[in-house]
Amino acid sequence: MTEHDRIAELLEPATTAVLTVECQQGVVGPDSALPELAGEARSSGALDNVARLAAAAHQVGAQVLHAVAERRPDGRGSNHNARLFRAAERLPVQQLTGSTAVRIADPVPVSENDLIVRRLHGLSPIAGTDVDALLRNIGCRTVIIAGVSANVAIPNAVFDAVNLGYTAVVPADAIAGVPPEYTPAMVRNTLALVATITSTDAILACWQRPRRTHRPH
Repeated sequence: MTEHDRIAELLEPATTAVLTVECQQGVVGPDSALPELAGEARSSGALDNVARLAAAAHQVGAQVLHAVAERRPDGRGSNHNARLFRAAERLPVQQLTGSTAVRIADPVPVSENDLIVRRLHGLSPIAGTDVDALLRNIGCRTVIIAGVSANVAIPNAVFDAVNLGYTAVVPADAIAGVPPEYTPAMVRNTLALVATITSTDAILACWQRPRRTHRPH
C-alpha cells in the first residue's frame, strides 16, 4: 500500500473531521494578542492551509469543527494556575466571549454546517469540551488537527484525540508555533510518535475523488 493509499483510507469524508484550533481573530488575526504567533501562522502559510483544509472538507462533506478559546469578562471559571494563564490576563487583547477576538479569522471559511466549540478553561480543545461527544455522534474516527499553537494547544489536542481512540492526522504545514524552528522539532520528536504526519496537499489529493461526497443527516 502506498503512502497516498494509506492516508486516503484514513480520510474517508463520512468518518473524518477537521478540527481547527484557536484560528480566531484575537490569536491569529491582524490585531492578535500574540503578534509573534499570528505573524508566524500567516507568514509560514499555516493559516492559509487551514483555510484550504476547511474549504475542501466543506466540498467533500467532512465535518469541520472550530475550537475557540475564550473567557468571561470577569474571568469566572477560567484557569489561573499556570504562567500562561496569568500572562494572558495581562494581554492588551482579551479573548472575551462575544467579542470580535473570538470570531474565526480570515481566510478560514465557516459553513452553516460547521460546529463551533468554545471553552472557558484549560489548555485543550478537546478535554473538558463537547468535541468528543460531537465527534462520536457524527461517527467520526479520524481527526485532522490544524491551527495553533504547536507549543501548547496542538499537542494537547493530538494527545487527547489519541487517548480517546481517534486516529489523529496532523498536516505539518497547517500548524504553527513560536519560535518557528520549534514546530518541526515538535512534529518530528513528539507528534510523529502518535499521529499520522502529512501535508495539506496530500490530504486534498486524497479528497479529489472521495468515495462518498455527503455525510448522511
